[in-house]
Amino acid sequence: MTDAAVSTSAKGERLAALHASGCFVLPCAWDAGSALRMQLAGFPAIGTTSGGVNWSAGRRDYVYAVERDEMLAVYGEIAAAVDVPVSADLEHGYGGTAAEVADTIRRAIEAGLVGGSIEDRTPETGDRLLPIADAAARVAAARSAADATGVRFTITARAESLFADLPAGSDPFDDAVARCRAYVDAGADCVFAPGLADQAGIERFVEMVDAPVSVGIGSGGATLSVAALAAAGVRRISTGGVIPRALDAALGGMLAELGDGSFGFTAGATPDTEIDARGDRRA
Repeated sequence: MTDAAVSTSAKGERLAALHASGCFVLPCAWDAGSALRMQLAGFPAIGTTSGGVNWSAGRRDYVYAVERDEMLAVYGEIAAAVDVPVSADLEHGYGGTAAEVADTIRRAIEAGLVGGSIEDRTPETGDRLLPIADAAARVAAARSAADATGVRFTITARAESLFADLPAGSDPFDDAVARCRAYVDAGADCVFAPGLADQAGIERFVEMVDAPVSVGIGSGGATLSVAALAAAGVRRISTGGVIPRALDAALGGMLAELGDGSFGFTAGATPDTEIDARGDRRA
């Protein structure tokens, strides 16, 4: 635990308040160490990246390779390491039914999480999406399960329309709008349509969906600034898996330098005492 542990309930209220107005950046951690570094940088809340967890375990992403209990154990370590609220990438809710999604939400809260995103496709649907009514029912079940705990849990509903195999004649943007509206009606606090890329499209989406909108910089928004996204009406900016991907590129550069027989990269390394000091807070 941290030296000044913050209750799950207090964290839940903090995360909800962040979505109420303005725009904030949500960097996404994949372990306790990365979460501590993000907290040290001053971010008011932290997300998680299932991709980062998968990659750090030597597994592929987007195949739901890590089971729910294993993923929640990692997320629980992240939540316990920091005093700021943590919102988790819960992928497809780790279940094919609304009841299974509800159970995931209860377990997430038990692990110390105060927010989470739920996708509208499952391993069974593949590149196709669940019918809107079925996906909305899963959001409603998540809402009921969260509310029953008494913890303010921020539910982010993801509409995967822009990357999905939609029925012929469907417009991905319109499909995402329709889905997000249904998910808000079902109890979602925030919506996310991965793939929204240009400012005009984001502004239009924000105008058409009456709920806080999250944008992922790793799914198209990386060319826009925080100021531009805030001006477009975005409430939350998530880094998704882009930080571990950028670190992987940096590691590749260091290994290439080692292969060339030089060690220049060591000059910029963080002192081990500085990193150790972060871990001391958990004693």
